Amino acid sequence: MKTVRYTLPIFFIVASIIYGVLIIQLPPATLGMPSGPKQFPLFVCIGIFIFAVIDLMNIHKENLKDNEDLALLTKGNSFKIIVIIIGICIIYTMVFEWLGYLLATVLFLAGLLFYLNGFKKWLMNMIVTLVVSFSTWYGFTQLLQISLP
Repeated sequence: MKTVRYTLPIFFIVASIIYGVLIIQLPPATLGMPSGPKQFPLFVCIGIFIFAVIDLMNIHKENLKDNEDLALLTKGNSFKIIVIIIGICIIYTMVFEWLGYLLATVLFLAGLLFYLNGFKKWLMNMIVTLVVSFSTWYGFTQLLQISLP
Protein backbone atom coordinates (compact mmCIF):
# COMPACT_ATOMS: atom_id res chain seq x y z
CA MET A 1 0.00 0.00 0.00
CA LYS A 2 2.94 2.31 0.62
CA THR A 3 3.97 2.16 -3.05
CA VAL A 4 0.67 3.78 -3.99
CA ARG A 5 1.94 6.99 -2.40
CA TYR A 6 4.65 7.21 -5.08
CA THR A 7 2.27 6.89 -8.02
CA LEU A 8 0.54 10.26 -7.76
CA PRO A 9 3.67 12.44 -7.69
CA ILE A 10 5.22 10.38 -10.49
CA PHE A 11 2.04 10.76 -12.52
CA PHE A 12 2.05 14.53 -12.03
CA ILE A 13 5.74 14.79 -12.94
CA VAL A 14 5.19 12.88 -16.20
CA ALA A 15 1.97 14.76 -16.97
CA SER A 16 3.57 18.16 -16.34
CA ILE A 17 6.48 17.31 -18.65
CA ILE A 18 4.09 16.24 -21.43
CA TYR A 19 1.90 19.29 -20.79
CA GLY A 20 4.96 21.57 -20.88
CA VAL A 21 6.11 20.17 -24.21
CA LEU A 22 2.64 20.70 -25.65
CA ILE A 23 2.52 24.28 -24.33
CA ILE A 24 5.85 25.12 -25.91
CA GLN A 25 4.55 23.84 -29.25
CA LEU A 26 1.59 26.26 -29.22
CA PRO A 27 1.71 28.74 -32.10
CA PRO A 28 2.43 32.36 -31.18
CA ALA A 29 -0.54 34.68 -30.73
CA THR A 30 -1.44 36.89 -33.67
CA LEU A 31 -2.77 39.69 -31.47
CA GLY A 32 -0.97 41.24 -28.54
CA MET A 33 2.06 39.59 -27.02
CA PRO A 34 3.14 36.55 -29.11
CA SER A 35 3.96 34.41 -26.08
CA GLY A 36 0.90 35.54 -24.12
CA PRO A 37 -1.20 32.35 -24.47
CA LYS A 38 1.75 30.25 -23.31
CA GLN A 39 2.67 32.10 -20.13
CA PHE A 40 -0.08 31.13 -17.66
CA PRO A 41 -0.28 27.45 -18.66
CA LEU A 42 3.51 27.24 -18.52
CA PHE A 43 3.55 28.72 -14.99
CA VAL A 44 0.89 26.20 -13.94
CA CYS A 45 2.91 23.39 -15.51
CA ILE A 46 6.11 24.46 -13.74
CA GLY A 47 4.24 24.76 -10.44
CA ILE A 48 2.75 21.28 -10.77
CA PHE A 49 6.18 19.88 -11.60
CA ILE A 50 7.87 21.58 -8.62
CA PHE A 51 5.21 20.54 -6.11
CA ALA A 52 5.17 16.97 -7.44
CA VAL A 53 8.96 16.73 -7.05
CA ILE A 54 8.72 18.15 -3.52
CA ASP A 55 5.97 15.65 -2.68
CA LEU A 56 8.02 12.81 -4.10
CA MET A 57 11.05 13.85 -2.04
CA ASN A 58 8.94 14.06 1.14
CA ILE A 59 7.50 10.61 0.54
CA HIS A 60 10.97 9.25 -0.12
CA LYS A 61 12.31 10.80 3.09
CA GLU A 62 9.51 9.15 5.07
CA ASN A 63 10.38 5.78 3.62
CA LEU A 64 14.16 6.16 3.56
CA LYS A 65 14.68 3.57 6.30
CA ASP A 66 12.67 0.90 4.53
CA ASN A 67 13.59 1.60 0.93
CA GLU A 68 11.72 -1.44 -0.29
CA ASP A 69 8.72 0.66 -1.39
CA LEU A 70 10.53 2.16 -4.36
CA ALA A 71 11.84 -1.25 -5.30
CA LEU A 72 8.31 -2.65 -5.14
CA LEU A 73 7.06 0.14 -7.38
CA THR A 74 9.61 -0.56 -10.08
CA LYS A 75 9.54 -4.35 -9.72
CA GLY A 76 5.84 -4.81 -9.12
CA ASN A 77 2.81 -4.62 -11.34
CA SER A 78 1.84 -1.07 -10.43
CA PHE A 79 4.56 0.61 -12.50
CA LYS A 80 3.67 -1.55 -15.50
CA ILE A 81 -0.01 -0.68 -15.12
CA ILE A 82 0.75 3.05 -14.94
CA VAL A 83 2.94 2.94 -18.05
CA ILE A 84 0.36 0.95 -20.04
CA ILE A 85 -2.49 3.28 -19.04
CA ILE A 86 -0.42 6.34 -20.00
CA GLY A 87 0.35 4.62 -23.31
CA ILE A 88 -3.34 3.96 -23.95
CA CYS A 89 -4.11 7.62 -23.19
CA ILE A 90 -1.38 8.83 -25.56
CA ILE A 91 -2.68 6.57 -28.34
CA TYR A 92 -6.19 7.90 -27.70
CA THR A 93 -5.05 11.50 -28.07
CA MET A 94 -3.15 10.67 -31.25
CA VAL A 95 -6.08 8.96 -33.02
CA PHE A 96 -8.82 11.23 -31.62
CA GLU A 97 -9.13 13.58 -34.60
CA TRP A 98 -8.47 10.87 -37.16
CA LEU A 99 -11.14 8.45 -35.91
CA GLY A 100 -13.51 11.01 -34.41
CA TYR A 101 -14.80 11.36 -30.88
CA LEU A 102 -17.26 8.49 -30.80
CA LEU A 103 -15.14 5.73 -32.34
CA ALA A 104 -11.92 6.82 -30.58
CA THR A 105 -13.68 7.00 -27.20
CA VAL A 106 -15.31 3.59 -27.63
CA LEU A 107 -11.95 2.02 -28.51
CA PHE A 108 -10.18 3.89 -25.70
CA LEU A 109 -12.65 2.93 -22.98
CA ALA A 110 -12.93 -0.64 -24.21
CA GLY A 111 -9.15 -1.05 -24.25
CA LEU A 112 -8.76 0.55 -20.85
CA LEU A 113 -11.55 -1.43 -19.20
CA PHE A 114 -10.53 -4.74 -20.74
CA TYR A 115 -6.97 -4.15 -19.57
CA LEU A 116 -8.01 -3.23 -16.03
CA ASN A 117 -10.95 -5.63 -15.53
CA GLY A 118 -9.95 -8.49 -17.80
CA PHE A 119 -12.05 -10.39 -20.31
CA LYS A 120 -14.10 -12.20 -17.66
CA LYS A 121 -16.16 -9.04 -17.14
CA TRP A 122 -16.64 -8.42 -20.86
CA LEU A 123 -20.35 -7.63 -20.59
CA MET A 124 -19.85 -4.98 -17.91
CA ASN A 125 -16.90 -3.53 -19.83
CA MET A 126 -18.94 -3.21 -23.03
CA ILE A 127 -21.99 -1.77 -21.29
CA VAL A 128 -19.91 0.88 -19.50
CA THR A 129 -17.99 1.65 -22.70
CA LEU A 130 -21.07 2.09 -24.84
CA VAL A 131 -23.18 3.94 -22.27
CA VAL A 132 -20.43 6.42 -21.35
CA SER A 133 -19.33 6.99 -24.97
CA PHE A 134 -22.81 7.47 -26.41
CA SER A 135 -24.16 9.50 -23.50
CA THR A 136 -21.25 11.96 -23.58
CA TRP A 137 -21.48 12.16 -27.36
CA TYR A 138 -25.23 12.80 -27.17
CA GLY A 139 -24.79 15.35 -24.38
CA PHE A 140 -22.21 17.35 -26.28
CA THR A 141 -23.61 17.13 -29.80
CA GLN A 142 -27.37 17.14 -29.22
CA LEU A 143 -27.96 18.84 -25.89
CA LEU A 144 -25.10 21.35 -25.83
CA GLN A 145 -24.84 21.62 -29.63
CA ILE A 146 -21.03 21.35 -29.57
CA SER A 147 -19.56 19.71 -32.65
CA LEU A 148 -17.03 16.98 -31.94
CA PRO A 149 -14.42 15.64 -34.38
